[in-house]
Amino acid sequence: MPLLEGKVAIVTGAGRGIGKGIAVQMAEEGAQVVVNDAGVGPDGAGHDDGPADQVVAEIKDKGLAAVANYDSVATMQGGESIIQTALDSFGRLDILVNNAGILRDRMIFNMTEEEWDDVIAVHLKGHFACIKPASMLMRQQRYGRIINFSSESGLWGNAGQANYGAAKSGIAGLTRVVARDLGRYGVTCNCIAPRAWTRLTATIPDQRQQPAAAALETEPFEQLAPDFVAPMVCYLASDHAWNVNGQVFMVYGGTVALLSHPLPSSTIFKKGMWTLDELSEMLPQLMEGTRNPAPPADHLEIPGRDKSEPQPEAATGP
Repeated sequence: MPLLEGKVAIVTGAGRGIGKGIAVQMAEEGAQVVVNDAGVGPDGAGHDDGPADQVVAEIKDKGLAAVANYDSVATMQGGESIIQTALDSFGRLDILVNNAGILRDRMIFNMTEEEWDDVIAVHLKGHFACIKPASMLMRQQRYGRIINFSSESGLWGNAGQANYGAAKSGIAGLTRVVARDLGRYGVTCNCIAPRAWTRLTATIPDQRQQPAAAALETEPFEQLAPDFVAPMVCYLASDHAWNVNGQVFMVYGGTVALLSHPLPSSTIFKKGMWTLDELSEMLPQLMEGTRNPAPPADHLEIPGRDKSEPQPEAATGP
């Protein structure tokens, strides 16, 4: 029997890329699927019903069940409408995949308030706008699967993506909290940090190919097709994953990596309050083995830097 037989799923941002692959595979695994996509550009501009309609047509051509939804996830009204589409079309909701996203990349000193707000609205608020109404249903029916989408940019940083990174880091934290809120009701919430060549990764300037974007260049192109992410999402949406909750997975090609939660890596301790002199002496020991992700240029005069010592290389990954 197909893994998701009889389930009803919503996949946001399912008109292209990773979301499309998830929607198609979920339908092939027996789910009835709401294909949500507002048809916007990578920066969130415009609107087009075409991408969602095309994916629905592809699914229906296989003799499977799907309907389109064109609402934006960036408002509570939009999120509620997406959930309602599942109820109106299929009578219930079992699976919510929060995949929709945009980019407005800019170095922090050039980023506008609008660029910040728009990216936060689609990614972080967009997750909440869909999870809130979905969680009410899932709590009542004592069953549900929520799969969120974070990013390496949010977990260990990419230059020029303060808005995107903040949202994606927030989504990882949101996942852990939602898992605690809903786990007792038979509802799980997990998170994927994917690597794949999509419209969004194509917009990352070459000079910022670090760290997540750089990894894209070291993997064979065919191993980074968006469809490679779908199987893990379908597994997390299945009954087999009933006890997988509050976890973050990095997924690309044939790789599935369970990421550890933030934990202390080294500690210094004393009874009472530290003095500044004590911290000046002890912090270098505490920081041994760490790297500055973006050391200052050699020609800069940096107070406290000893130029006679070897200069650390920039960190390029976790």
